[in-house]
Amino acid sequence: MGLNLGMITTDSTDPVPLAHWWAGILDGEVLAENEGWFVVVSTPSGTLAFQKVDEVTPGKNRVHVDLVVDGDLDVEHARLVELGAASLGERSEGENRWFTLADPQGNEFCVATEATEGP
Repeated sequence: MGLNLGMITTDSTDPVPLAHWWAGILDGEVLAENEGWFVVVSTPSGTLAFQKVDEVTPGKNRVHVDLVVDGDLDVEHARLVELGAASLGERSEGENRWFTLADPQGNEFCVATEATEGP
């Protein structure tokens, strides 16, 4: 018996625009909107879902997505900010360098040039 990752689901009070934002930055497509209560996004690297909740759990997310850019990290950081992400800071550990950002609804994620063994 084995397990495979099916999708990563994010709670949202307004999942449709958030799903479209993630589809846009990841060159994906919205597969199903399900009347706005559960939105599925297919990307070249996996499936994301955004489910409607009355209120999100307060505080920092307990799980976040790490994105890898195969190009210029600074250019990608600037592109994400231009598309509506908030930059929360640049970090590094040894030779690894990455940016922590938040999507338009405050969900944190990181972007790096390679997979990092970060915090």
